[in-house]
Amino acid sequence: MKVFDFDNTIYLGESSVDFIMLMMKYNKRIIFHLPRIFITLIKYKMCLINKDKLESLINKYLKLMIVEKGTILNLVDEFWQTHEKNLNPDMLKLINKEDVIITAGPNFLINGIKDKLKTKNIISTEVDLDKMEITNFNFGSAKVESYKSKYNNKEIEAFYTDSYHDKPLMDLAKKAYLVKKGKIKELK
Repeated sequence: MKVFDFDNTIYLGESSVDFIMLMMKYNKRIIFHLPRIFITLIKYKMCLINKDKLESLINKYLKLMIVEKGTILNLVDEFWQTHEKNLNPDMLKLINKEDVIITAGPNFLINGIKDKLKTKNIISTEVDLDKMEITNFNFGSAKVESYKSKYNNKEIEAFYTDSYHDKPLMDLAKKAYLVKKGKIKELK
């Protein structure tokens, strides 16, 4: 079985950032929070922020940005109508129905495109849209916990990711690949 990260691996870019940009069209208050959001994202990319702090900040932003559950689900449909083109066709060709996609991205966003991903085995961050908060943050080493809780010790033949945040999953895989701008480099 192969395991794939989603953002910057299957999806060319950060789907959550792109989604926030779409949300700005309907919720102008987001503009005032963009500097803090982008500073948080930069710290995340540079591995300068721990999981608990990141989760706390995301929960705060969720409450500020999401007006109601129905609105967010409609925006997800609109988002994928315009952003499905960002799915990397070369990566999609590698995915089989028994493979797994594991992402820190929110379940409500990935669920909007799951029918195009060639597998139903998707593990993502779980967000309770009624409470506007994360119930299971699937980030960093938590991805290993999520994987093991669902698949026990099933061996990972190959793991594809764009980030060293996923080193714990790289360590579990027989082979690991780093994906940068659609190019695949074997790490081990």
